[in-house]
Amino acid sequence: MSTVVVDPITRIEGHLRIEAETDARGVITKAYSSGTMMRGIEIILLGRDPRDAWAFTQRICGVCTVVHSVAAIRAVENALNYPIPANARLIRNILAASQIGQDQVVHFYQLSLLDWVDITSAAKADPLKTSNLQKCLSTWTNNSAAYFESVRQKLVTLINSGQLGLFANGYWGHPEYKLPPEMNLMLFAHYLEALEWQRKVIKLHAVFGGRNPHPNFVVGGVPCAISAAPNGTGGFTPTPGFTAVDANGLALVKTCMDEMQAFIAQVYYPDCVAMAKFYKDWFKKGEGIGNFLTFGDFPETDANDPANLFVPRGAIVNRDLSAIQPVDLNNPNEIQEFVANSWYDYSHGKTAGLHPYDGETTPNYTGPRAPYQNLDNSQPYSWEKTPRWKGKPMEVGALARVLMLYAKGNAPTRQYLNAALSDLKQPLSSLYSTMGRIVAQSIDTRVIVERMQTWYSQLMANIARGELATHNAAKFNPSTWPASSKGVGFTEAPRGGLGHWVSITNGKISNYQCVVPSTWNSSPRDQLGQPSAYEAALVGHSLAVADQPLEILRTIHSFNPCMACAVHLMSPEGQELLSVKVC
Repeated sequence: MSTVVVDPITRIEGHLRIEAETDARGVITKAYSSGTMMRGIEIILLGRDPRDAWAFTQRICGVCTVVHSVAAIRAVENALNYPIPANARLIRNILAASQIGQDQVVHFYQLSLLDWVDITSAAKADPLKTSNLQKCLSTWTNNSAAYFESVRQKLVTLINSGQLGLFANGYWGHPEYKLPPEMNLMLFAHYLEALEWQRKVIKLHAVFGGRNPHPNFVVGGVPCAISAAPNGTGGFTPTPGFTAVDANGLALVKTCMDEMQAFIAQVYYPDCVAMAKFYKDWFKKGEGIGNFLTFGDFPETDANDPANLFVPRGAIVNRDLSAIQPVDLNNPNEIQEFVANSWYDYSHGKTAGLHPYDGETTPNYTGPRAPYQNLDNSQPYSWEKTPRWKGKPMEVGALARVLMLYAKGNAPTRQYLNAALSDLKQPLSSLYSTMGRIVAQSIDTRVIVERMQTWYSQLMANIARGELATHNAAKFNPSTWPASSKGVGFTEAPRGGLGHWVSITNGKISNYQCVVPSTWNSSPRDQLGQPSAYEAALVGHSLAVADQPLEILRTIHSFNPCMACAVHLMSPEGQELLSVKVC
């Protein structure tokens, strides 16, 4: 037996270590996932005004720059029974959906594509054949031989310079790369296009939230007023020149949505399916645990009503799509976090499970003291807690959302998924895999981004009728709040179900707990020894090249990891190692 260590896992947000035990044949028999930095936001929030929680939790991550804010303001609104205007609900939906669109495109091209694309091979491609390939896949306009030759020349120049930069440490030439040069060139061209595309479409966040990353939010609605004036026909028309969102701003939002939708439908989705045809063996690898959980998102009516969510809330157990189980985020017997293998302590002992309302964040680091020392996996080995639903490990993310939408009969999901599986000649069960997650992400992105057009149309109809409210100030004064209250806020982050639980006492936060998507997937084993999704999904993998663990990267990246739980850098002795002064 030998141990393969990948630390850090690169092309992710945050810090993740994977240790995999292999047998004499080089097959992984056990894997251990360790989050190697601590999240202390819950501690920082104690005693603060709950209306400020969104600004702190938003800094957990700069990639999922919207989702923690949405969960935080929903948690406070739920605790205070605080309704918001319809326009605020629609704008929040648009902001969160655009986050999924931008994030999952960036994840595919910038973070995971190089697990499957050998860019040095792309330099040998025939641009004419690449052009023909692009024209077969979609009507995307960047499809000429001259265009692909220009991309190829850029790549050749880069390779010949001997300075590959961020591409320098790739496993180029690895025997597991299977794409022909022409597809490598096409996908590399789209890699470059995606960089420019995201810069343009994310302007939507600046219109409604003032900036990106970290748009502004506010408890009770959204922080942008809508400029409007009578149109002479009994309604109102947005006009420029007054406040943040005028006719020009709304027109820019529409342009961003259109460009986002076009790139996803004509580039991202067909690229995923085309690439998957060359890696069909990966539809049989990396399943994980077969249990899936969604918190749900995108309320179609009341913001706190789980019965009216575009992405439904529910649990799928043992792959059974015919029996979606209800999920209650307030039930103390459903969602619990454990710390048996985490560097935290609970007042009731290491084997206790706590619902987030009763959650504790008491760090106790007992891990390696020397650099590069292997983990002692018989002891706690991660800064992540271990969440469970009714005692079961669950997978969250785009695959869980697609399965839930498919099971609930969502028409676009069924259309795109059935078309992809037919094209790939794969059964529905093939989705429970590394490649299945990648294909599911493209379908998830397409379905949710297309829905943005509906919410935008509803917003514009409200404005035309003179319904301009975007904030409810009725309960903004803490003197009107109950002495104590608690609430839960939820959203579907790109990486899956995200929940924030807040307790408010005398106008201040008395407890706050975040259960983030990657914690569900990447957490350490629980007190019963059950592995979470990352650890289970790696079992059975063979490494073609022992010191180039490409196979491990492929499966871990398929979950779209975001390990940004890290807000403190501490020595093993608890000393602060870094202080940043802003002048």
